[in-house]
Amino acid sequence: MSMTRLLIILAFLLKSCLLAAASTFYHPLDPLNSTEIDQIRHIVENSHPNVTFHFVDLDEPKKSDVYKWLNSNKQGFTLPRRAKVVVRSKGQTRDLIVNLATGLIQSDRVYSGHGFPPFVFEEFVLASRLAAKYPKFQNSILKRGLNLSEVSSVPLTVGWYGENITKRALKLVCFYREGSVNVYVRPIEGITILVDVDLMQIIMYTDRFHAPVPKSKGTDFRSKHPHPIPLNCNQTKNAFKIIGNKVKWENWNFHVGFNARAGVIISTASIFDARVKKYRSVLYRGHVSETFVPYMDPTNEWYFRTFMDLGEFGFGRSADNLQPLIDCPEKAVYLDGYAADATGRPTRLTNVICIFEKKSGDVAWRHSEVNVPGKVIRSGEPEISLVVRMIATVGNYDYVLDWEFKKSGSIKIGVDLTGIMEVKATSHTNIGQITRNVYGTLVSENTLAINHDHFLTYYLDLDVDGQSNSFIKSKLKTTKVTNFNVTGTPRKSYWKVVKETAVRESEARIRLGLEPTELIVINPNKMTRLGNEVGYRLVTGQPVTALLSDDDYPQMRAAYTKYQVWVTAYNRSERWAGGFYTDRSRGDDGLGIWSRRNRMIKNKDIVLWYTIGLHHVPVQEDFPVMPTIHGGFELRPANFFESNPLLLLNQLDGI
Repeated sequence: MSMTRLLIILAFLLKSCLLAAASTFYHPLDPLNSTEIDQIRHIVENSHPNVTFHFVDLDEPKKSDVYKWLNSNKQGFTLPRRAKVVVRSKGQTRDLIVNLATGLIQSDRVYSGHGFPPFVFEEFVLASRLAAKYPKFQNSILKRGLNLSEVSSVPLTVGWYGENITKRALKLVCFYREGSVNVYVRPIEGITILVDVDLMQIIMYTDRFHAPVPKSKGTDFRSKHPHPIPLNCNQTKNAFKIIGNKVKWENWNFHVGFNARAGVIISTASIFDARVKKYRSVLYRGHVSETFVPYMDPTNEWYFRTFMDLGEFGFGRSADNLQPLIDCPEKAVYLDGYAADATGRPTRLTNVICIFEKKSGDVAWRHSEVNVPGKVIRSGEPEISLVVRMIATVGNYDYVLDWEFKKSGSIKIGVDLTGIMEVKATSHTNIGQITRNVYGTLVSENTLAINHDHFLTYYLDLDVDGQSNSFIKSKLKTTKVTNFNVTGTPRKSYWKVVKETAVRESEARIRLGLEPTELIVINPNKMTRLGNEVGYRLVTGQPVTALLSDDDYPQMRAAYTKYQVWVTAYNRSERWAGGFYTDRSRGDDGLGIWSRRNRMIKNKDIVLWYTIGLHHVPVQEDFPVMPTIHGGFELRPANFFESNPLLLLNQLDGI
């Protein structure tokens, strides 16, 4: 045994002892810490020197083992820690499983399928510097009368458009900073620069036309009130507890994780049922799985802008440092995250998650009763919830991602979109000058904001009061009254609920909005005292579906957006809706492909997938910085409790 490997094993044994001594801080789904990431780097470099690290994450334990741990007394009981690692060297992608307990690479294979791993930040930086040194680009900037030192080159992913052979590539788009800090609103139009990322060289350059660079005046997005005054909510301390990554608040208990791809991850969420005096499982694992952001401009400089942000770079890598009193309220508690850089070394991402109580001013429940003689009885409670928040700044857009836990048992999942729109330089200064399709809206002089979509697909491994669940479509059907002699009333119609249980995956692909339907995940093995199957209802948002044609290459890659709801059989390896290797993928992996297996999903361990969709037709109020646009959905108890759980919360003392 080499001395390096011996030291790695000794270091891990010491760490294991510390974990056992402080087991209250351990959870088998805890994200990799800085020590573990360093250990992984040493193990990998011992076998594969001079590699670039593209993905380093916890290789999750089996769900059955995690539940065993949750149900144990946890004293000295820890599950082996393994990591999934993707590295590249000499044009090859290697997929590794690293066992931190043994200090060995447990699995090592060369990936030979379509698509590539996420880019690393260092590749974006190196690519962005190429244009300024390229003679043809220097000449293009000179011809436009611009100052080269004020030009920013921003690398964008390029997608796939039917090529038989693909390389890792980026396209550079250019902006003129002079006079403004709002880089994205001053594009230099007409130039296309293609970069071979492995060679880190420009391999194609075109300069097709000139357009006036939009003015800098009126583009500053900075707030005139950079230091908000804290609101006095008379709250002296937080009502929630955080131990390690475990959060306990009111009747909720859950785990908060983080990785470079998904960002914030919610796990093992359970809610206390005061009637039976125990926690009951709701959600095993939940996170954003993938995005799809296609722009509706098919011209040469724009057609490729069809982004899948998680698989091409990562929400976690894009997680921003949260600003107190702006991004999170005064009493928020902040958590850090860790990610590996291109060399495999840990990078600490400070204050990327915040947790806080939210007092929205809404009403949780209320009623006034006037039918008691001589009395008016009023009662109710204010809505107070707990929010877990992360913000990912992916280039020009900012995604505010919330998981909101309510005492009623609901989990509200939402996203607020803000930031800067991608705009196109044009000669037009008034819509009266426009005589052809410009694929967007004139939002300022010489500035077109291009129509586009935002789709965020969520992975929701619901375990409703246990792992064996079913998916119910409760359709609301209009029914005519035919036997007036029975009813004895003049009513001619009503609606009734017709329940359908999806048996296979093909029966659980749903396009919302076609007919009124309630969607519920139930546990057919658990019932209330009245005989109703316990469940959680999916309360959907606005039904938005992809409008691209099925044979369009971006839509082939993002087939998961053709339905807003999917249900699949649980498979530990199926978490990323666009496939694991997303960059330049071809649509031959991912949710759409997995669902074709048509596996049994009745009374099985199942996963719910839901897509938040937004068609964005820009308006002038979105310029120069966009007010937030909201999308979201809710997971709401449906016969999960015997009655309204809010009335029983006074029994929670001491749990």
